Amino acid sequence: MKKQQFIIPLVMATSLSIISGCQSSEETTKTKATSQQKGNNEDHLNYKKQNDWEFETGDSQSPINIDLDKLQAMSDSGKLVLNYQNSILDEADNGHSIQLEAKGTANINGRNFELTQFHFHAKSEHTINGKHYPIEAHFVNKAQDGRIAVIGVFFIEGEKNEGFQKVLDNIKKGATNNSVGEINIGSMMPLNKSYYHYLGSLTTPPLSENVEWYVMKNPVEVSKEQIKAFTNNYNANNRKVQPLNRRVILEHKE
Repeated sequence: MKKQQFIIPLVMATSLSIISGCQSSEETTKTKATSQQKGNNEDHLNYKKQNDWEFETGDSQSPINIDLDKLQAMSDSGKLVLNYQNSILDEADNGHSIQLEAKGTANINGRNFELTQFHFHAKSEHTINGKHYPIEAHFVNKAQDGRIAVIGVFFIEGEKNEGFQKVLDNIKKGATNNSVGEINIGSMMPLNKSYYHYLGSLTTPPLSENVEWYVMKNPVEVSKEQIKAFTNNYNANNRKVQPLNRRVILEHKE
């Protein structure tokens, strides 16, 4: 079976920043970032004791509340194109969420990124004017030099979602499923690609900063039954909202 693909045009907000940590060894820093993406050091995260999490440093943490009255219009016209493959390498229960390893490319202003994985949080990690959504999906893209750009998508109660149902059907509690096959990733992305953009961090340890966030303005529908099925397995796995401090939130309108 040929791999299905889809291409999504977006507009890039700012130049990408290089992920850096506080450790003296560049190799150790890269190892930690890679491990965080795969979930290897997240197996026993306790969301009830977030103050005990390993924390590097900085005041640009994620997630944040997006205040719609304090947005600045985006002036950049840089283009971002996603070309994700629907073939799933594996789907793993990492102890606090479900994470799917997938492939695909993202070209951002001539710079190449690769889709490494996507996963889900319930309730949403980001809020809009203080409001949570039932679920938030994170699509993690990484450049060869370690730069990370994450696309966040809110899920809202509505019609049944084809792609998300395939995710739910392939959950193996406490294990990895290597025979998922294909999932329609495009069904978990909104048709309108307007978004909010800011610079933040990973939302699980080591909480490294200089991560580019693109939070889609328009939510994707999933059914009430699908929300229940996910939260029965993974609930309250969202990091608390962090202070915005001096950061700016940009708005792109498609």
